[in-house]
Amino acid sequence: MARISDLLAAGPTYSFEFFPPKTDTEQATLVRTLRELEPLAPSFVSVTYRGGRESRQRTYDLVTGILRTTTLVPMAHLICVAHSRLELAEILVAFRRGGVENLMALGGDPPTDPSAGPGELSHAVELVELARAIGGFSIGVAAHPAGHPASPDMESDRGFLAEKLELADFAVTQFFFELDEYLGLVEDLRARGQHKPVLPGIMPVTSLNSVPRMAQMGAAVPAWEVARLEAADAAGGAEAVRREGIEIASDLCRSLLEAGAPGLHFYTLNRSTATREIYAALGLAPGGTASVAQ
Repeated sequence: MARISDLLAAGPTYSFEFFPPKTDTEQATLVRTLRELEPLAPSFVSVTYRGGRESRQRTYDLVTGILRTTTLVPMAHLICVAHSRLELAEILVAFRRGGVENLMALGGDPPTDPSAGPGELSHAVELVELARAIGGFSIGVAAHPAGHPASPDMESDRGFLAEKLELADFAVTQFFFELDEYLGLVEDLRARGQHKPVLPGIMPVTSLNSVPRMAQMGAAVPAWEVARLEAADAAGGAEAVRREGIEIASDLCRSLLEAGAPGLHFYTLNRSTATREIYAALGLAPGGTASVAQ
């Protein structure tokens, strides 16, 4: 199994993110999506983790299933909230025994289950330390171009991120919509002496209904983009909005690659259409001609 740190060292990576299905219908959708995206030969795929025993098992089953039955390289997410140190160690050992070498170490949101305790680890950097102690993982951490919602200010946010990256191998950002947000994050880290790869996270806006949800998820869609989507809606309806959103995301991807980003990480929401269209626009599919320097 390939380690993501080695893949990044070899050149740009292109990766997709999925969440574990909860129902048979979601399972069928994800299976179809995996089949549609596998021919694109992504560098790796990541699988999220919501916390709790049931979600933990779903993440484990999906990651190890991808490892056994596809050509894809999986990365497992793990959060430290609501877990004891021993429980986290057991999860990490189970991943290694299952052949999983790539880990996304996250702090995680506070548990909604009132019976769940806060856990023994408070921050993602402690989970990175634990994973390093167990050994064998290529480790990623999260980065927030606009700052983590729990950070008191941008200065402390960047300091915490630099501290995490000192122990980890790479970072993956929350989705964003402006090139300068990503460039500012990278420049800030470099000023702190931190030069490890930071993969930009991409989530195209393909409907006007999704605009409020983007803000709730941590990154508001800028006014200029909303205006373009609304103009597309007035001219051609929902399908025109979807096409405009794909074009905007494709332009951002080109700009990121031209600026030297070490790759692209797509938040798929377990669907393949938007990702496949952006791949085609960029010429990233096997046999395609990359359209970065245009």
